[in-house]
Amino acid sequence: MAKNKKLQTSLLSLFILLLTIKPLMATVYDIGDVNKRLIGVTKVHNVVQGDYFQQLAEQYDVGFLALLAANPKHDPFLLQIGTEIVIPNQMLLPFITHTGIVINLPELRLYYFSPAENKVHVFPVGIGRQGLSTPLTSSVISEKRKDPIWRPTQEMQDRHYAEHGKYLAKEVPAGPNNPFGKYALRLGTSEYLIHGSNKRFGIGMRASSGCIRMYDNDIKWLFDNIPLNTKVRVINQPVKMSYENGDKQLIEIHQPLADLEVTKGNVILTKAMQRFVGTKRKHWQQLLPIIEKPQGLVIELVK
Repeated sequence: MAKNKKLQTSLLSLFILLLTIKPLMATVYDIGDVNKRLIGVTKVHNVVQGDYFQQLAEQYDVGFLALLAANPKHDPFLLQIGTEIVIPNQMLLPFITHTGIVINLPELRLYYFSPAENKVHVFPVGIGRQGLSTPLTSSVISEKRKDPIWRPTQEMQDRHYAEHGKYLAKEVPAGPNNPFGKYALRLGTSEYLIHGSNKRFGIGMRASSGCIRMYDNDIKWLFDNIPLNTKVRVINQPVKMSYENGDKQLIEIHQPLADLEVTKGNVILTKAMQRFVGTKRKHWQQLLPIIEKPQGLVIELVK
């Protein structure tokens, strides 16, 4: 009985802590030289009593899976006090024109390149789960909705009935039960949205039916700061590479999405990647473990 009561008290404490977490606003980086793609620095968090991965993901505004990949030796729910957790806040910009919104699916990040200043805002996002992938596309923000009404598609209704034996409500008004949260941005004329969520767990994961989910603070910032007709590109770049300062060879590898035909779930050694890494044996010795189990961290190839 005493053990059960202690466990209940611990779970209650964790629940209260989750309710009080206030995520940081989007991380903003100066882009600097147009030829440089490295932004940010990797942070280290020293674990204190009560820390766990979902709480740290919200605290530092990073994705849950990104945190998990960067710290593969740690139990995400039972962190040892005093250990160091890598916060993946350093990255290479995707290889694409730096305008508007860019969502790179394998890294579960959204980049917004501000047209008025040489800065980029970076947010973690949740994307379509396997079998319901967020499509690769080039579009624009065609509509902005505050307090959106959620209306499940017929496909969603059929899927829910097949799984649970009942249909969803035809519509859910604004409020705590609305899966869109408080704000939504439509991509072109499609059914796909960038939106908030009434579930804090799932940002930085593959958990949606194809839409792009964001933390409440993040979607509010995007809603308030981007204009209609902002360009949006959804891309698939699991491997990013860059020469920095003319000599540093940097590479960042993420787990490919298994259901995208381009990657088929494995890191593809493209000709561009082979040329970049070169023929040095120690470069490949350094990279092979990361190719086998990507950590999503920027790696400098040893000289």
